[in-house]
Amino acid sequence: MKLQSTSFRASVRSGRQGHLLAPANCHNAHTARSLHLNATAFKDTPAQADMNAATSEASIKLPMNLSTEAAPPGVRADVQGAGPFATAGPQPIDKYMWLRDLRMASPSSYFRVLVNNTLDVLPYIYTPTVGKACQEYHTLGIATRGLYLRIDQDKGKILERLKAWPQKRVRTIVVTDGERILGLGDLGANGMGISEGKIELYTAAAGVNPAVCLPVCLDVGTNNVKLREHPKYKGVRAARPPQKEYDEFVQEFMEAIRAWQPHTLIQFEDFGNTNAFRILDKYRDDYCCFNDDIQGTAAITLAALLAALRVTGQRLADQRILFLGAGEAAAGIATLISYCMTRRDNIEPAAARQRCHLMDSKGLVIASRTDLQHHKRPFAHSDVPPCTTLIEAVRAIKPTVLIGASAVPNSFTQEVVEAMAELNARPIICPLSNPTSQAECTFEQAWKWTNGRVLFASGSPFDPITDAQGIAHHPPQANNAYIFPAVGHAAVLTKSKRVPEELFLVAAEQLAAMATVEELSRGHLFPVFSHIRDISASIMASCAHYLVTEGLGRNPRGWSQEDLEQGNGWRRAARAAMWSPPAAGSATASASMEDVTPLSSMDLLPAPGAEKPPAPLMSGELW
Repeated sequence: MKLQSTSFRASVRSGRQGHLLAPANCHNAHTARSLHLNATAFKDTPAQADMNAATSEASIKLPMNLSTEAAPPGVRADVQGAGPFATAGPQPIDKYMWLRDLRMASPSSYFRVLVNNTLDVLPYIYTPTVGKACQEYHTLGIATRGLYLRIDQDKGKILERLKAWPQKRVRTIVVTDGERILGLGDLGANGMGISEGKIELYTAAAGVNPAVCLPVCLDVGTNNVKLREHPKYKGVRAARPPQKEYDEFVQEFMEAIRAWQPHTLIQFEDFGNTNAFRILDKYRDDYCCFNDDIQGTAAITLAALLAALRVTGQRLADQRILFLGAGEAAAGIATLISYCMTRRDNIEPAAARQRCHLMDSKGLVIASRTDLQHHKRPFAHSDVPPCTTLIEAVRAIKPTVLIGASAVPNSFTQEVVEAMAELNARPIICPLSNPTSQAECTFEQAWKWTNGRVLFASGSPFDPITDAQGIAHHPPQANNAYIFPAVGHAAVLTKSKRVPEELFLVAAEQLAAMATVEELSRGHLFPVFSHIRDISASIMASCAHYLVTEGLGRNPRGWSQEDLEQGNGWRRAARAAMWSPPAAGSATASASMEDVTPLSSMDLLPAPGAEKPPAPLMSGELW
């Protein structure tokens, strides 16, 4: 039976074809309970009985065009050899929804597809498609396993909510407040989509058991008037609160997580610039937490730069780096690059910061400006003119590296890129803005305007190009998924007290060293993503070793110091900690929807005393 059987799909759908729908409002106990019953009652229907039987068979019709080599051995014969996802629509958002449907219908099948074919599904569960999904989240009727905490209902009750939550063991949390989703702005409660996408990459890339993962959205309202007035929007229909009230809500959340699950990693995701820096600065020394937009983006960009310098043979401290954008991503990258210069090339911190030039909407960040935010001031220069356009800045600074973190599409114009090519034999150009529609330039443009000399890394995926000799060139993607799952899992594995800035330098240097000479000769700055678990194991090993050596963490459970110091002990420990989905046909693979029960959209827990839904956990042992 195909997973998308007509009887099953008809039994769970209404409204928009192919998309699961959730009730418009489920904030009272009766509705929440009814909602859960609607989500789980399928297990008693003939269609669901067929579905459970299908997931226990070795022969499962996988829903997408995947190579037989990538498919699990038990299902290779049934991988579809042509066409897009079976019965999915032609658009990426249709494939995104198809995968979510698969997750609800057969969690075991979904996680096998996710883990064994990560490269194929990555563009749909993460960038660029997740951006579109977040924009349309309120109209898609998406079912979610995530936890919404509403400032108008849960303030003062967060710990109570957490204690009632069905997952009794959580080790990894991705939390957003939806204020700055990718380069798309304030999407409020729709930001849950980004927490969900990131949390599943912990499983796909670094083997974190999905049973201990929790996506969270702090719903504090939205300043996106059009969104919050939309009749289908389910979030708090109010503007974002004053800073004091907001800070109290965030602090209550942090303290409640510590009281509920004291060894949990918290990843901050897509907070607005001002709040992102304030929150990270406030909690980074006392909690096991980090901000992926600031620190993860910094690490992957530094890794790209270090790998590019393996090609050019230059020192990091000799680079002149120009950023278009001066928000949390740009400042985070500049901070880590500067720190790396002081460590690798033994230069003073102030001198290192002077190698980085930031440009915001008003022009270059220079010392004479009185309007600079706190995070920009360390990079304010007194020895450059007040350039207001990017081409002026390129001509004045003569950068060797151009990094885009502006979310301004097509801002790396032909004139700008050609100027970079005139200045450098191998210009390093990194348009990092997400999603693809916001990228500063495309790979094809950068290749064409530099006559193929560019060393390129982008935030979103681009299609390969073929040169005049018929050789295909695949653009490297500076995807945070190379970094944050491994860093986060290392912190959890060692029960680290915090996530120090140095850890991202460790991760970046490890990743930068992993591309082979052959890969670098083809312009590939990173090892291929299809080997992401091997890549993550190496990064995890380096990070875990650092945390234990620095006294921030402890040896992984079951591993003595002697074991870790023998051969590739740390890497073996990292690999052993990685969860993998059960093989098709195994006892755990035949589990029903009770294994990982998706809670419907905006489903807050029933009020105290009401019937609780079963825990949304995968069956099997946790590491």
